[in-house]
Amino acid sequence: MQRMPVWMAVALLLGLSGAAYGQVPQLTTATYDDWTMRCEMHDTVKTCEIEQTSQIQGQPVSQIALGRPSRGAPFRIVFQVPINVWLPAGVTLVLDDKDPGISATFKRCVGNGCYADSELNDDMVRKLRARTANGKFLFKDAAQRDVTIPVSFKGFGPAFDAMSKD
Repeated sequence: MQRMPVWMAVALLLGLSGAAYGQVPQLTTATYDDWTMRCEMHDTVKTCEIEQTSQIQGQPVSQIALGRPSRGAPFRIVFQVPINVWLPAGVTLVLDDKDPGISATFKRCVGNGCYADSELNDDMVRKLRARTANGKFLFKDAAQRDVTIPVSFKGFGPAFDAMSKD
């Protein structure tokens, strides 16, 4: 699966200005265990996100990213999954069996995948930030079969803290 850079997916889903795409951004990354923080600088505007890519046999199959378009704006979570999904089902991030999780609605599919996103309230951000055990996200393929992708939260807290400082 060829993947769209997550920063581009987040920018598309968060509605950042199309004018910024005409300039070459300055990109920096840092790794925190299973999470990567990416920051881009367009002129004087810096946006950061944290992301995790899931792979099967060395090939990327999905991504989960969390970021916000500007300080003070709510955080958003974005999921990229392969094309050929059952769109009405959306995606759900499940932390454990006691929590209903975070549901995200598919917004668009392009050649390299389908994207779902959701706004995160402060309570959900706190839950994610405190998480240490693995979770999973769920969706259905086009034949309506369940697909489960594991999510590691190892390094999420430090990556989130670093992203929040930038």
